[in-house]
Amino acid sequence: MIKNSIKIKKDDKVKIIVGKDKGKVGKVLKVNAKNNRLLVENINLVKRHTKPNAQNRQGGILESEALIHWSNVMLMCNKCIEPVRVKSKRLDDGKKVRVCRKCDEIIDA
Repeated sequence: MIKNSIKIKKDDKVKIIVGKDKGKVGKVLKVNAKNNRLLVENINLVKRHTKPNAQNRQGGILESEALIHWSNVMLMCNKCIEPVRVKSKRLDDGKKVRVCRKCDEIIDA
């Protein structure tokens, strides 16, 4: 099985390109590389119905983010201010960084 490398990291700004939240922009909170999924702030909100119990005294409807597949998002470039594809590049000191394909701006800080 070929393993896809996720080029999106925690705290990156991404834009949703398909689904019910198409067009929204959010910050990546968590990356699950094993399942190729991301947790994005205020994206893919789901409602959970909970019963009152000893640990969670109040029951009710809780709203939280759910995981989204990484192929449904695109990384946002800070210079272009639009979603872009990413390429890898080695700097002179040997460090590997992500680079915007449109403007050649280094995305990694």
